[in-house]
Amino acid sequence: MRSIATSVLLAAAAAATVCAMAAPAAAKCTTMSFTVNDYGKDGPTRDAKNLLDKSIADWAKKKGIKHYTVGKKNVNCELFLNFIVFDEHTCKASAQVCWGDGVQPGAPGAAAPEAAPATPAAKPAKSAPKPPSAKKAQVPG
Repeated sequence: MRSIATSVLLAAAAAATVCAMAAPAAAKCTTMSFTVNDYGKDGPTRDAKNLLDKSIADWAKKKGIKHYTVGKKNVNCELFLNFIVFDEHTCKASAQVCWGDGVQPGAPGAAAPEAAPATPAAKPAKSAPKPPSAKKAQVPG
């Protein structure tokens, strides 16, 4: 009985070692954010997202990071000033940014290197022309 238990433990240890060796190196991650204060709510929300992207790209360039991924952007807005005819919001956009050996170039959310030109959006293929619509049958009545 003891040899069976030892064999099971050795097999489990060997399997764990193989799994640990096969796993890619862990990527490093951090959460970055950008805050915008402006009139309305839609403008500061949009600006916070756009400026967060620019901030992340500048940060990665300064650090020499060529491949990174940006997670889902979350935007939280708070009312800053409330006047009767207009209001002002402070919006904070944040996202998790990961880089390192575990990040694959071209992975979903991966940012392309700064030198690579942006590819234009693919044009949809032309669809076959629609057949003429059928006319209602005229029933005597």
